[in-house]
Amino acid sequence: MASKILILLCIAIVGIAMVTSWRSAQRESRAEASFPPEGQIVEVDGIAVHAVVMGEGPDVILIHGSSGNTRDMTFALAPILAENYRVIVFDRPGLGYSESFNPDGETIVEQAEILQRAAEQLGARAPIVAGQSYGGSVSLAWAVTRPENISALVLIAPAAIPWETPLDAFNTLGATTAGNALVLPLVSAYVPDWFVTKALDQVFAPQTAPEGYADHFGPGLTMRRASMHANAKQRANLLEEVTELQPRYGEISVPTEIVHGTADTTVGLEWHSDRLIEQIPGAELIELEGIGHMPQVVAAPEVAAAIDRAAERAGLR
Repeated sequence: MASKILILLCIAIVGIAMVTSWRSAQRESRAEASFPPEGQIVEVDGIAVHAVVMGEGPDVILIHGSSGNTRDMTFALAPILAENYRVIVFDRPGLGYSESFNPDGETIVEQAEILQRAAEQLGARAPIVAGQSYGGSVSLAWAVTRPENISALVLIAPAAIPWETPLDAFNTLGATTAGNALVLPLVSAYVPDWFVTKALDQVFAPQTAPEGYADHFGPGLTMRRASMHANAKQRANLLEEVTELQPRYGEISVPTEIVHGTADTTVGLEWHSDRLIEQIPGAELIELEGIGHMPQVVAAPEVAAAIDRAAERAGLR
């Protein structure tokens, strides 16, 4: 009897795994069909990098944050900038439609290198580089390690100063092989779309996601198994990478503008930008009263103005 129960249990587990895998694949296919690449694929040493290019003028690179993709920047900020600049918006490795290339998680230095090389292929040798949150960390790495390939730096709610809070449980587990095999497929297959859309409001707090943002951004792209795993590995490694990079912030010599909301509880203004401003020579900080972690969406004109100031300081306007 016990052996029969064990056999039935094994059959049930295998069945659940097969159904879960099928549901994940179906939902991922629907997400990609509904939210296809917005731009073009640039190959860097055989690695695909997705880039959206719009507008004419001085080159501006936009780098999205954790769990994001190009659509976060093309919702509000990129169209404003495209009136005066040639804007290049990248998917970071492993997210959106850019390939992952490091099985241990792409470091911020590796990401800065591949995005800079992709930008140069598109004709942007020394652009203004602007990044939000995790993208701010990548932008800092770009400025430190590739100083000849940047004209100005704009940081939007950047994760810049080593922090003391532990990584959340979801990304801690999602970064592991076991979590990737057992947990992420369940999330991809069964977490309802309405739950994901509602979770966006937590990212925007104290604001809420603007009307039309979820329909433009495509949360289903973030919920793909490979994207969640890549994002989790990058998040798991970020603290160590920022700790290693921070002593070199004083080497940044290009005009630097920092934009940060006073109500940001995800990447706190006082812990990060208030300290960072003292470590980059000549950097300027603009505090956005009452704004949370997503200024590039809810305060896009103010962020665009910071990019204008950086361009003017760099002699590009």
